[in-house]
Amino acid sequence: MSHSLSAEQLGKIQTSTVGHYEDNAASFREGTKDHDVSQNYNALLSQFEPGASLDILDFGCGPGRDVGYFKSLGHRPVGLDGSDTFCKMVEQHTGCDVICQGFLQLDLPAAAFDAVFANASLFHVPRQELPGVLAKLHTCLRPGGILFTSNPRGTGEQWYGERYGNYQEFDEASACLQAAGFTVLSHYYRPKGMPKDQQPWLAIVSRRV
Repeated sequence: MSHSLSAEQLGKIQTSTVGHYEDNAASFREGTKDHDVSQNYNALLSQFEPGASLDILDFGCGPGRDVGYFKSLGHRPVGLDGSDTFCKMVEQHTGCDVICQGFLQLDLPAAAFDAVFANASLFHVPRQELPGVLAKLHTCLRPGGILFTSNPRGTGEQWYGERYGNYQEFDEASACLQAAGFTVLSHYYRPKGMPKDQQPWLAIVSRRV
């Protein structure tokens, strides 16, 4: 994008995007609770010793499906979301801690997590703000910690309905991660087993350097 977004524009992006999830929280929970993201879980957890008990930040946790899954395996997940309704859902359904923060107002503890699971969330961060957000995720990870990201791929940033999306292909996404102090370990496209032009999702596993 040739011009930078103003504070007012950034505020509108966050308010509108979070507002969409607030207004549709129950239907979103119902519509996503049975999604098979086992490939993404495995991509993250396979980076650790079997049986390890991990501190995992679920970045953009939504209503808590993944928080509940990680807890069921004996991990210590913490959710993070900008939607108050989602944060309450996570607390009620999982009993896990939740950090209720917008992605552009992150205040995270340093070296607190072994892993960050950012499933279908980081693409809501406008391009000019992404380096800062990645830097904060880097800081909240312990040395050698793992960042998993999965986002719709493409080029450019735009509104779709009330939500804002920043779309990247692998080369650009990889460059952003490396600039923020991560080493990319692997990537793949989803859904599994489809031709690439029918795989709209890009998943990347990277390690904090």
